[in-house]
Amino acid sequence: MKLKSKIIIIIISSIVLIVFGITSVNYLRKEEVLFNSDPEIDGYVPDKTTAIKIAETIWLPIYGKAIYEHKPFTAVLVNGNVWRITGTVHSEKGGAPIAEIQKSDCRILLISHGK
Repeated sequence: MKLKSKIIIIIISSIVLIVFGITSVNYLRKEEVLFNSDPEIDGYVPDKTTAIKIAETIWLPIYGKAIYEHKPFTAVLVNGNVWRITGTVHSEKGGAPIAEIQKSDCRILLISHGK
């Protein structure tokens, strides 16, 4: 193999390795940001998505699959420390599920269903 061909192969291989390395580092950084929340800072329920999932998990054995008729669920942080999660009322028949969850320690403060 000629020297010129060897140099081209080395350059192409180097570029591939550099691009792969940069992609891997960026991927790891994204994972770190997504899954490295600190409960001391963010609490055990750091965002509305987590609060809604916890509320659904609690409501399901109590009220059954009928809770899904009250989607979409909304979560609002009250006074910076309690998530209030509510379902949507779609008919005149009844209310919607309600939950209040402490942000800092995931303590369940209220589970109810409006009538």
